[in-house]
Amino acid sequence: MNSSLYPHFGVLLVDDEPAWLRSLSLTLERSAGITNISTCQDSSKVMAMLEEKETGLILLDLNMPHLAGDELLGMIAERHPGIAVIIISGMNQIESAVNCIKLGAFDYFVKTVEEDRLLSGVLRAIRVLELERQNREMSSRMLSGELKCPEAFSGIVTTDRAMQAIFSYIEAVATSSEPLLIMGESGVGKELIAKAAHTLSGCCGQLVAVNVAGLDDVVFADTLFGHTRGAFTGADQPRRGMIEEAADGTLFLDEIGDLSIPSQVKLLRLLQEGEYFPLGSDRPKRLKARVIVATHQDLSIKQAVGTFRRDLYYRLCTHLVLIPPLRERKADLPLLLDHFLEEAARTLCKKKPTPPRELSQLLGTYSFPGNIRELKAMVFNAVSVHRDRVLSMDTFLKTIGRPEPKQNQEMAKQPEQNLYATLERLPTFGEAAELLVEEAMSRANGNQTIAARLLGISQPALSKRLKLRGIVSL
Repeated sequence: MNSSLYPHFGVLLVDDEPAWLRSLSLTLERSAGITNISTCQDSSKVMAMLEEKETGLILLDLNMPHLAGDELLGMIAERHPGIAVIIISGMNQIESAVNCIKLGAFDYFVKTVEEDRLLSGVLRAIRVLELERQNREMSSRMLSGELKCPEAFSGIVTTDRAMQAIFSYIEAVATSSEPLLIMGESGVGKELIAKAAHTLSGCCGQLVAVNVAGLDDVVFADTLFGHTRGAFTGADQPRRGMIEEAADGTLFLDEIGDLSIPSQVKLLRLLQEGEYFPLGSDRPKRLKARVIVATHQDLSIKQAVGTFRRDLYYRLCTHLVLIPPLRERKADLPLLLDHFLEEAARTLCKKKPTPPRELSQLLGTYSFPGNIRELKAMVFNAVSVHRDRVLSMDTFLKTIGRPEPKQNQEMAKQPEQNLYATLERLPTFGEAAELLVEEAMSRANGNQTIAARLLGISQPALSKRLKLRGIVSL
């Protein structure tokens, strides 16, 4: 199937008037970007055509020779219940419309109706069909737990179950024409998810990424929509916008939460109408790219306080993924460490160092506010100064040894607030200290450096306490 066709399923126009078929085909293509169109003048041939080509939507005239539209509608509903049928009649009769809806028609329009209303009805039907297909695919993937194209996610190092579920979801919605919203803290790899979605979309165009943070309204419009010659002072030559550069591909807008309200209005109109105006032009152009947006901010909070438009928020939430932070994927640390050690060694033209056994345990005690990006920077820094066969932990300890942000400290304290609430007798300070030391040494597998880190004390202080208790550390 040609991936540049829209929608992915066929749209069949059935009418015995060839002039009407030509006119409707041109209207759907020019005004709605619908290109996967077939036509039929003989209603008696429709059922055979449905066996030959995947069809999702039929625009059907009621009054035709050979086989009447309402009779054909009943046959389609019986044999192909997954196909949506929109009736387009030359007569405005309420009784006829009601009868068609009862027979299973998706919608009913009169030929003399305004063009915009008809186009909106067709696009609404396509959207419903796409969402139904995506729901079926997601259900199937969630039940099977298998990816059809795991190679699309080869750039993402993980064995985390939450990440695997995200991969399944991305596979299911990758071919959708609806926008995809990717949320997650800075450094979790949102751009990698966007690249995977683009790869799976099958689009023949390229992925065009634009970081919209800090762009004012005029620069945002010029960057996305482009301009004509003479549109403003200094516009000596016309310029294609990023939307046009991404034609038949994917437009990735990063840091969407930083957009100003005027720019949000422009983006909302682009997504709703599927068209835009280059600066200085009064002729609209069609949006021919899939739109993916990403942000590290919580848009639900921003829309609640009025800094992000509610209508745009809900428009973007059609497909939504939330990437978990690295602190919730601690099992991935050994894999990521090995991956970045290899990448750093290759980049810096060094032999891949051997990490000490305790390094993964040490990293597991850190919350990584910068997520995977921060871990990568740590590893590259360590490899850049590496000299011996075994990688030194000094550079990691300098970073991890710093006090963490107050917010993270408070979060870490929350589970411990009622630690002794259920005890009849409170332990003494000495007893509590001994219990803490034992637990820390157990979690650190006997490593004093890591245990001291867990307790928030220096390694010599822990060593002194262990010696007083007569414990020999590993």
